[in-house]
Amino acid sequence: MRTPDFSKLKAVFVNCTLKKSPTQSHTDGLMQVSKNIMEKEGVAIKHIRFVDHDVAYGIYPDMTEHGANTDEWPKIFKTIFDADILIIGTPIWLGEKSSVAQKLIERLYSMSGKTNDKGQYLFYGKVGGCVITGNEDGVKHCAMGILYALQHIGYSIPPQADCGWIGEVGPGPSYLDDESNAKTNSFTNRNTTFMTYNLMHLAYMLKENNGYSAYGNSRERWDEGNRWNFENPEYR
Repeated sequence: MRTPDFSKLKAVFVNCTLKKSPTQSHTDGLMQVSKNIMEKEGVAIKHIRFVDHDVAYGIYPDMTEHGANTDEWPKIFKTIFDADILIIGTPIWLGEKSSVAQKLIERLYSMSGKTNDKGQYLFYGKVGGCVITGNEDGVKHCAMGILYALQHIGYSIPPQADCGWIGEVGPGPSYLDDESNAKTNSFTNRNTTFMTYNLMHLAYMLKENNGYSAYGNSRERWDEGNRWNFENPEYR
């Protein structure tokens, strides 16, 4: 079996912890497992702790044009968009992804009306996944919302594109605490490894093929009147 060459890929990990640097983030601990694998495979890695940046709330690409005093989103977006792979990490709070993760998704959505050079929506050809940590139930629920949002705006989601770790319900040790034994959890380690490789495989395939064909999915061509094989249904 030929070993794929992932060295031309770029990935960005966006940690949506509520804790500003340099406070320890357990979510970052699990994200590091995936980062280590990618780095060993030659992938260029960047990391963003979203809460460290002054990102405005809003639904436009640059909120300083809509009343915000400052907005670091345009600069952050360049880093995210430059990557072939986006991994969103979040803790679980009250069974949900963090408010910081929701804010990131809203700002990603603010860019989704833009198109690429094929006239497709901007995120076509890019790949997404997520990492979840916490001390309560909700890994699959949080992943479901994040992955739905990513595919809705154009990201491609490979098989098993999420991983996570949760401790016992209630107060207790978190991922990086030694007493949790999380680093030796076979289920989490396997899922994190599979997620990481599946993200790289799909990103590699899309990059090698210059993304998706624009046949049947170009907003630009639709607006010009091209309907491919679509016909208005006839009701009787």
